[in-house]
Amino acid sequence: MDVIHAQNGNPFQTEQACMIVGLLDKPEKFSGPLQVLDQMFKGEFTNLVKSGDLSAKFKSIHTVHSLGLSPIKRFIFVGLGKEKTLTASRLREAIGKACKKIKEMQVQSFSVALDSFIHAGLSGGCVAQLFGEAFTMATYEFPGYKQKSNEPDVTIEKMSVFTNEPQQEIEKSLKTGMIYGKATNSARTLVNMPSNLLNPAYLAEYAKDMAKQLAFELEILEKAEMEKLGMGAMLAVNQGSEEPPYMIVLKYQGQEQWTDVIGLVGKGITFDTGGYSLKPKSGIVEMKTDMAGAASVLGAMEIIGELRPDQNVVAVIPATDNMVSGKAFKPDDVITSLNGKTIEILNTDAEGRLVLADAITYAKMQGAEYLVDAATLTGGVVVALGLDKTGALTNDKDLFEKVLEASQKTGEFIWRLPLTEKDKERVRSSKIADLNNSPGREGHAIMGGAFLAEFAEATPWVHLDIAGTATTKKAHELGPSGATGVMVRTLAALVCDHT
Repeated sequence: MDVIHAQNGNPFQTEQACMIVGLLDKPEKFSGPLQVLDQMFKGEFTNLVKSGDLSAKFKSIHTVHSLGLSPIKRFIFVGLGKEKTLTASRLREAIGKACKKIKEMQVQSFSVALDSFIHAGLSGGCVAQLFGEAFTMATYEFPGYKQKSNEPDVTIEKMSVFTNEPQQEIEKSLKTGMIYGKATNSARTLVNMPSNLLNPAYLAEYAKDMAKQLAFELEILEKAEMEKLGMGAMLAVNQGSEEPPYMIVLKYQGQEQWTDVIGLVGKGITFDTGGYSLKPKSGIVEMKTDMAGAASVLGAMEIIGELRPDQNVVAVIPATDNMVSGKAFKPDDVITSLNGKTIEILNTDAEGRLVLADAITYAKMQGAEYLVDAATLTGGVVVALGLDKTGALTNDKDLFEKVLEASQKTGEFIWRLPLTEKDKERVRSSKIADLNNSPGREGHAIMGGAFLAEFAEATPWVHLDIAGTATTKKAHELGPSGATGVMVRTLAALVCDHT
């Protein structure tokens, strides 16, 4: 979208193709901006509500033609439900559904009666940011690789927002929301790409371009440098591959001193065969998405680079695939990680925790004092929590509370799983090495996190297992089927709100 414009005045007296209007379920007559609209239509909107032809039911969408009674041709009413139940997350979804309707109409511009969405619990700035986010995310499409038809695509080029709130504040909030939405879409596109096009080298180039555009400090470790440092866990996973590995590091310095550094670590397995612990034919499909954690971190860094918060951040992404060949690592191998701990390999399909182990250690070496990792780590988290909840483990209650607060702000649900001494004992149960990488199926999601805790050690750390939430098979209010871009906004909100 090229133009975002906020203006004061009567929203119903300017010529527009269509306007989105929020409709709260209230027992009394139309009030506020809607009272003006109802008067223009000689009380007909009240009659439509009474007859049931216009509903305030949550996420209901109704199109009403003005028939010349207003310069606006069509009104898109979106039901907001009862005021007491209208949270920011619910409003985001309702707006997203309305924006999908706007996209279906194939108009080049539309307007919003913003004040019809504002109530006591949600400020104008908050609602404007939600609009920016929801519009950008809901109208996303992965372009794909099909041959294009000759028919030109109609794209939305302008959003006009009418409000009695301060214009500059509203426009700033709209743009912030769009930054969050655009970065989420960037992550979606990365995850949706096939692995023959998105390989470790592509991720490295992507990070290089981002560093140039957003003024990040960049370091990309190649295989020889990893060998010199002793990144044995990362290198073991890469052994069977024809593609070279990369440890990608982006630094954003928002403070004078390089202290109080948040480390974001994202699993970047660009395709996962399972190695010699080979996945079944049904399970190997869509393993191009095993780098969704890396995409989440890159998306978060895009937001951080655009908004420039007063916070120091280091992002570390271990990028490789996990393939089968005569050189590939095997069950029963023993490898040595970057921090010196030895690992007995019991399952080559538990490779994500291996590359993250070296990445977490390297983030600490780069000064990270807090750690959050995001990874499509285990199928076990899907069994435990389903497809709509991100699993979390932590060694630090205070840091987890901050991550939880960020997730609640962005509407990305996370649920904390336990991490006990018995869980730690299980990953330390190898008879020939310090750790084993897969103690068994029981509590599988917890075991993945317990393994990573051995490398976080005393550093405050939160692990986010997004195996269930990184993709969806169904379209939803905030996007299509495919990659979701989950945790992009949560990670960014954590950084931007960190104190």
